[in-house]
Amino acid sequence: FQQIGASLMSSNVGSGLFIGLAGTGAAGGLAVGGFERNAAWVLIALGWIFVPVYISAGVVTMPEYLRKRSGGQRIRIYMSVLSLILYIFTKISVRLLSLINTLSRLGWDLYVSTVVLLVVTALYTIAGGLTAVIYTDAFQTVIIIGAFVLMFIAFNKVGWCEGLLVQYERAVPAITVPNTTCHLPRSDAFHIFRDPVTGDVPWPGLIFGLTVLATWVWCTDQVIVQRSLSAKNLSHAKGVSVLGGYLKVFPLFFVVMPGMISRALYPNEVGCVDPGECMEICGASVGCSNIAYPKLVVEIMPHSCPLSPLTMDIWQLNRHRATERELMVVGRYIVWIPVIQAANSGQLFNYIQSITSYLASPITTVFIMAILWGRVNEQGAFWGLMVGLVVGTVRMVMEFVYSPPSCREKDLRPALLKDVHYLYFALILLALTALIITAFSLCTAPIPEQHVTMDPRSFDLVDKTGLEGPNQQALLRALQSQRGRMRIRLHGGSVLECGCVVSPMWLNEMSEEEQKALERKLTSIEEDHTWKTVCNVNALILLTVNVFLWGYFA
Repeated sequence: FQQIGASLMSSNVGSGLFIGLAGTGAAGGLAVGGFERNAAWVLIALGWIFVPVYISAGVVTMPEYLRKRSGGQRIRIYMSVLSLILYIFTKISVRLLSLINTLSRLGWDLYVSTVVLLVVTALYTIAGGLTAVIYTDAFQTVIIIGAFVLMFIAFNKVGWCEGLLVQYERAVPAITVPNTTCHLPRSDAFHIFRDPVTGDVPWPGLIFGLTVLATWVWCTDQVIVQRSLSAKNLSHAKGVSVLGGYLKVFPLFFVVMPGMISRALYPNEVGCVDPGECMEICGASVGCSNIAYPKLVVEIMPHSCPLSPLTMDIWQLNRHRATERELMVVGRYIVWIPVIQAANSGQLFNYIQSITSYLASPITTVFIMAILWGRVNEQGAFWGLMVGLVVGTVRMVMEFVYSPPSCREKDLRPALLKDVHYLYFALILLALTALIITAFSLCTAPIPEQHVTMDPRSFDLVDKTGLEGPNQQALLRALQSQRGRMRIRLHGGSVLECGCVVSPMWLNEMSEEEQKALERKLTSIEEDHTWKTVCNVNALILLTVNVFLWGYFA
């Protein structure tokens, strides 16, 4: 479980974390570290509540669970489409922007940055499958080690904690906007809990609203959950959650605080507020906090970059007539970059979290209610998702249409945007979706009891194929005609189940009793008493440490 727990952490480490988390830390202080601390609670919920349900249901994908739980295919299709949308809005475009920001700090132009991205993506795609995942996790482990090295160097340069406290409070750019205070660091920068009304991260939203988003990420996102499902048994899956929770303690120190150090050391660039000055520095008029981490890497890490000027010279030889507009086309107008730069005061991490709150909150609601309330049926779940999607999309479109004002501008956005924080909106959307699910479920027929109990023995071969109608019958006839000499592939206990392979097994001439025995083993949630106690004790220790850290930085 140690390797899976480390993989759980590394899979959550990327450009969105380093660029976004450090940038928001530079702009607002420690409060954003609460996003990482909250993960410990939800990871415990993953190991103790969600994973046992997934294992006993014999599923390997999250849409598959909803199909078995509620029936039908339209929720499964919706989940697949929405996952693609979320990846476009919160992962693909974010990583493109982060890469360009980072390489631009190294002196690369936007064309070269984009070419590098394409080459790396091509290599990753060619490697493919589990090999690519292993390569990525290994590379991200190296990045984490480098981040710790950078943390110690940065703290030494700023004068450790005392120096950071003093210099951050004085981190005012040379060019300011007259008669404003937006150039000043927040007075509550070194506190996680902020005012529930005027705070940039209100504490009720941080505790309750963030839990809605975190539940989607850690308990229903296929990329994360599949790692826990690949554990040897339920005790190992719990160990994965505990280890992952311990590891999530550290990003506050090696990501958020270095972002604050970057602003303390380079206030003119990282803390700029004048729109014209910011456009020259980073190309975003609302602020340049996103360059905090790349700026720190370039300025204080031991480095020599002979390849960067060499690449620039070679590129200029080939594109010596490239205009400024031509250079900007690749970097500024690809995918979603201009919108990201303008959204949420130019803070990448807030952009990611806000989009998640608009689109993912209904999914969290459906999973929680499906597990906790047996009366939820397909009609209720589907229409709850649809209404939640419409309301969330309206808020998201408004976010893009009405950009946040720069330092000297008056906030003329609708009250729904400027007065309702996205973490509060996540709670509102959760309540609305739950209301719709409840209403439709009570007004329509309940689903069969076997789908509620999730006893794997109650599902026959027909259900496990995931096929319906003529296709189902044709498959059954084929299996019966080939019995005794047909090799049947099992994925996580589901016969002929397509999707993510957890532990593929090949069965040849197995009797029905042997197949049922194997399935009971694969869907077992029984635990050794000793290891169950060890996991429970460690979970309590983790939560105790987490509560202490919340209180210490509150």
